[in-house]
Amino acid sequence: MTRPTVSIACLDIAGTLVTDDGAVLAAFDAALDEAGLAAAGPERDRAAAIVRATMGQSKIEVFGRILADERAAQQANLAFERHFAAAVAAGQVPPLPGAAETLLALRAAGIAICLATGFAPVTRDAVIDAVGWRPLIDLALSPADAGRGRPWPDLPLTALLRLGGGSVRELLVAGDTVADVESGLRAGAGVVAGVLTGSGSRAELTAAGAHHVLASVTDLTDLLGLGPTRGQQTAG
Repeated sequence: MTRPTVSIACLDIAGTLVTDDGAVLAAFDAALDEAGLAAAGPERDRAAAIVRATMGQSKIEVFGRILADERAAQQANLAFERHFAAAVAAGQVPPLPGAAETLLALRAAGIAICLATGFAPVTRDAVIDAVGWRPLIDLALSPADAGRGRPWPDLPLTALLRLGGGSVRELLVAGDTVADVESGLRAGAGVVAGVLTGSGSRAELTAAGAHHVLASVTDLTDLLGLGPTRGQQTAG
């Protein structure tokens, strides 16, 4: 099999590189509580459905859809950032096994790395600094840096431009949500991979059009012919 040529990897963070054992949903719940949304009932059920359907997308846009009021959405987003930052500080968002080694392997192969997320820059940076990955990456992007968040192509295309990529076909996009996959496909990325360590199922990621569905981000090293990564998992 011909190995894909990749010069830039645009990787999601939560659910792809770091564990999300409910920390994101818990932060959403706390923010919606502060917004005055009843803890139970039709409105909360609708909000929960929107949150799950928009995993990976810009958080401020998600709150806008739920609350339909810009000021309320801004306040809820700030509450989300505060609660998620507390989870990060408490060590509740650790790296997934082999994630750091995968970043090192990609860098060693001459592949530039962008971490892209639907988090606001302050939340994104808190996660990156908590796991100590600043020296392992070349760029970090949030929707505020690129124009639009997922499922639009702005994040991977901005990574390509800022990191000096020559062609979208040399761009790899990987993430755990349908929005990650859709974003990569819309950007024309040569490799679009879904990973099974977050919220997306194999069926969902496949239906979204992922070129590959991997057990974890560590499988990228084998996909690209870089050899196995310590902590690599086998697809189930």
